[in-house]
Amino acid sequence: MNELSSLLQKHRDEFHQVINFSATADKICRIDLSVDNSLLANAGIQESQILSNYIQTQLNQSGSKYGIGGYAENRAIYNVDHFLNGKEQRTLHLGIDIWGPVGTEVFVPIGGMVHSFAFNDYLGDYGATIILQHQLETIVFHTLYGHVSLSDLAKLHEGQYINRGEIIAHIGDLSENGNWPPHLHFQVIGDMNLKRGDFPGVCAFNEQEKYLSNCPNPDFILNMLEHSQKAVDL
Repeated sequence: MNELSSLLQKHRDEFHQVINFSATADKICRIDLSVDNSLLANAGIQESQILSNYIQTQLNQSGSKYGIGGYAENRAIYNVDHFLNGKEQRTLHLGIDIWGPVGTEVFVPIGGMVHSFAFNDYLGDYGATIILQHQLETIVFHTLYGHVSLSDLAKLHEGQYINRGEIIAHIGDLSENGNWPPHLHFQVIGDMNLKRGDFPGVCAFNEQEKYLSNCPNPDFILNMLEHSQKAVDL
């Protein structure tokens, strides 16, 4: 475990909820989008209705308000050129996805400032994207919020201070989030490598060591996975 991961784990009880989730009142199910899920063999961003139907069925049959999963998950759904890295497809997911209703509020887990934001309007991309910068003890790190509502970007400017617990965004709809079913892609990033308004949320499998080290498990902040149920057999 690297320094940033250790620091987040040390302070994990201090972060504000990113999504308004009650472990006692709400159900949340684990969504498996990995290459091992045979039900998604024909799914992908170009076949988004298959993916949407699968996720909604999982939520309905488990009685869950949200679905969650995806960190370090090897996925085959990134079947567009946007995810090509040279000749190799980028398939390893670097954040956690929280699947839920359009308009779901997204909160800031720890105070910081707006690093950058952009509308990454490409098939399979984030759509509206916000990146915040934080400092915890002596370490600077970033949180990325992808697939949010485009209207959320209008109220932001770079360098703007954001308070812990403030609403930073809302889950966006398919028309503004890269053609994905509604969800939040939440990612932790150490070094932004000079990028602004964007950062890879998926890497090539042969680059996993570098990227996973720089993008530690977001559940150190979310604290949601322990409450999730296993996916429903369909």
